[in-house]
Amino acid sequence: MKLRLGVIGAGNMGSAHILNVLEGKCPGIEIAAVADRKESRRAWARERLPHAAVFGEGSELIAARACDAVLIAVPHDQHPQLAIEAFRAGLHVMCEKPAGVYTKQVREMNEEADRHPELTFGMMFNQRTNCVYRKLKEMLEAGELGQIKRVNWIVTDWYRTQFYYDSGSWRATWAGEGGGVLLNQCPHQLDLLQWLCGLPVRVHAFCHEGKWHDIEVEDDVTAYMEFANGATGVFITTTGDAPGTNRLEITGTRGRVICQDDRLVFDRLTEDERRWCVSCKEGFAKPGCERVEVETDGENPQHGGVLNAFAAHIAGGAPLVADGREGIRGLMLSNAIHLSGWLGKTVCLPVDEEEFLRLLDERRAHSRHKEDADVVMDTAGSYGSPAK
Repeated sequence: MKLRLGVIGAGNMGSAHILNVLEGKCPGIEIAAVADRKESRRAWARERLPHAAVFGEGSELIAARACDAVLIAVPHDQHPQLAIEAFRAGLHVMCEKPAGVYTKQVREMNEEADRHPELTFGMMFNQRTNCVYRKLKEMLEAGELGQIKRVNWIVTDWYRTQFYYDSGSWRATWAGEGGGVLLNQCPHQLDLLQWLCGLPVRVHAFCHEGKWHDIEVEDDVTAYMEFANGATGVFITTTGDAPGTNRLEITGTRGRVICQDDRLVFDRLTEDERRWCVSCKEGFAKPGCERVEVETDGENPQHGGVLNAFAAHIAGGAPLVADGREGIRGLMLSNAIHLSGWLGKTVCLPVDEEEFLRLLDERRAHSRHKEDADVVMDTAGSYGSPAK
């Protein structure tokens, strides 16, 4: 029996998920219901899904019990409340990234999920399905890099035009989106960073708001991170660079791995650098090093893979790509970067959730109104590579 899925939000990502199912990429799933506040998107759903129930509000879809599970693909701030409603209605939940705008609301969502252990809760962290990141995690867990010393990620190939930001009234506003590149484009990288390396304990960041676009939120970010074991890191992102770069470099005591252009390159040391440093009798000699092109399984199922795992977990307990409760971790890092930028100083993790919400609400109170262009853009090819 197929999983009857209700999709809440038929915009860019919601429509992409629907099309994945219609194209047969998720054979264990059928779209039983769709909700969207815009009539044009409801009409689109009725045309392509003549047998699905169509609603104007996500809450109406949930209350109708027309499905077994919901996929939440609406503006970020609505994710936790809709998930809570769905859990209380006895529905399984798959939530688009990010989990929410601030960790306090996501913590409430997670607590509600914990009250319903019989229900499945997944997060759409589709980049965890990418073979290069899966292989990199395997290498780190096996100790191939030794102890992590440094992580640097420059991900500046998130280029967006002014048209993109003008395409929706909620985009790039504090009231509608709650942030910019950190909340919209980078949740995948922030999740992967903590998934691979763990969360830092301190962050000092610079967030430039409206630097490259006519928007009120950040579109250019540089963050310095410190980890509990003494490792350091730098995270750089923007939506204003073309052609942009996506290069992740992790250095450990046993070598360095570089993830770029769908490839993993491992510069493997012949001896642990920490032992070499104290035993070598020469002043400038480095330990021997061998460059290895790391092989992967080549699989990268992305969004369809996440939904297939979700359905399989509900049907028989198969592993999820990402448990929904894990969404708070990357958001914690995002909130820390914002908070450091707002305060102009180093902040510790976990962040002061009340202080963060107070400063966010100050920005929301002065957020500008935007007219809604009601544009749904084709996202094909935008999320399928390590760069996305």
